[in-house]
Amino acid sequence: MRFFSPSSLPRTALPICGAVLTALLCATPALAGEFTVTDGKADAEISEVSRIYIDGALAGTIRLDDRTPEKTIHVTTPAGRVEHTYTLCGEITIRTPEGRVETHEVNSDGTLHNPDHHHFYALGSNNFTEFFLHDPEDPEAAEHHPGQSNVCAMPVS
Repeated sequence: MRFFSPSSLPRTALPICGAVLTALLCATPALAGEFTVTDGKADAEISEVSRIYIDGALAGTIRLDDRTPEKTIHVTTPAGRVEHTYTLCGEITIRTPEGRVETHEVNSDGTLHNPDHHHFYALGSNNFTEFFLHDPEDPEAAEHHPGQSNVCAMPVS
């Protein structure tokens, strides 16, 4: 008996196609959602490098300078959760009103509440010492945890 005889092809094709489709769907992780984060260079900034972590995993890196004063990244979140932690890490170099150049550590944590389809802005306050995500359309979507994160490590060069 031959496995793929003309009479058995229609009976075997459907189960084989079903098995292949099931394997493909199982191999592709389900996605819970997507949101965007925009960071822009303030007038006092010379440069900035910020890494954005979602649930402890690197979601993207934003590098800003005079040639790239603003950047937006798209973040995809894993399935099964609507609450996500975020961490902002990096360095920001500014020129003070007195003309001095200072480098500040970007180092903060927060929580995103159901961020699917939101557009967050990475903001700094308190003379470039506090950093957080904010959605002006829905201020409750992002919660900032004051103080520094335990996740960020100073770069070693």
